[in-house]
Amino acid sequence: MYRAPDGREVFVLDCHTHFWNGSPENQRNIHGKQFIDCLYAYHAHLSPRKELWEKAKFEKQPVEQVYNDLFVEGPDDMAIIQSTYLRDFYKEGFSSIERSSQLAAVNPGRFIVNGSFDPRDGERALEYIHYMKEVFGVTGVKLYTAEWNGASKGWKLNDPAAYKCFELCEKLGIVNIHVHKGPTILPLSKDAFDVHDVDHAATDFQGLNWIVEHCGLPRLDDFCWIATQETNVYAGLSLALPFIHPRPRYFGEVIAELLFWLGPEKILFGSDYAIWTPKWLVEDFWAYQIPEDVAAERGVRLTDEIKEKILGLNAARLYGIDVEKKKAELAGSPIRIAAE
Repeated sequence: MYRAPDGREVFVLDCHTHFWNGSPENQRNIHGKQFIDCLYAYHAHLSPRKELWEKAKFEKQPVEQVYNDLFVEGPDDMAIIQSTYLRDFYKEGFSSIERSSQLAAVNPGRFIVNGSFDPRDGERALEYIHYMKEVFGVTGVKLYTAEWNGASKGWKLNDPAAYKCFELCEKLGIVNIHVHKGPTILPLSKDAFDVHDVDHAATDFQGLNWIVEHCGLPRLDDFCWIATQETNVYAGLSLALPFIHPRPRYFGEVIAELLFWLGPEKILFGSDYAIWTPKWLVEDFWAYQIPEDVAAERGVRLTDEIKEKILGLNAARLYGIDVEKKKAELAGSPIRIAAE
């Protein structure tokens, strides 16, 4: 839990983390190396110098390091591990539900593990959705519309095959749909992460929550116009938040736009671990204020109460978490000594 300088205890639910294996041993081809190298370039370009990791540490983290970075040194109370398979690039998948569930099993109460699927797999995709629900009890998924699948270099949320998957998700109670709609990662196509298909899917599936990770950057304007009219579309701050260090004014413009268009109840914190660790992100965010001229132009303020919503309360509502009950549960299950 994050304790603010004034003593306030802030519940932190980190909505966008990974337990990945981007090591050379898991890379299937040159594209696996390109992908992890590109992520590392984002890490190196946006992180404070004291937060930089060596490349080998970045490529694959052991269980104890993840726990330490998120919950011991880090301020997270809970974290959502997102699945991203990229099986065309990685032998065992990049961040698979099976591997992440093993991490969650030895850290009870701390993790929510989300699955993933590829509608281009047809009937096998539907079978896999059933498998994830029956075996892992998932209530959310992470979708990667630019993922390669053989000759296909991407898909859209409003593809007919995708709609069949969403119909099944809604039926099974898999209601939180996290979608990567942000910058591209080598060798994936930037255009395959375009946000316009969110508009169609959100309109046609009102029973699903559409969490647009990276808030559509660099397509923020398009995303905001969509999210303001679609009541079930939310903004994930992963990737946007690290700009608070090298370009604080730019981050101020991003968060001000989101507050102006979406309001404070539809913005979710995500560290994007292991690209960045939540400790410095949460500390910097709590201390941050939007530049006065940017805030005045849009008529918004970033109050402590709004920061609390963004850091955990909004996501807790989407995932049906009773925050006070969870706080009591975690207080009765202290940080594992082995992780320190």
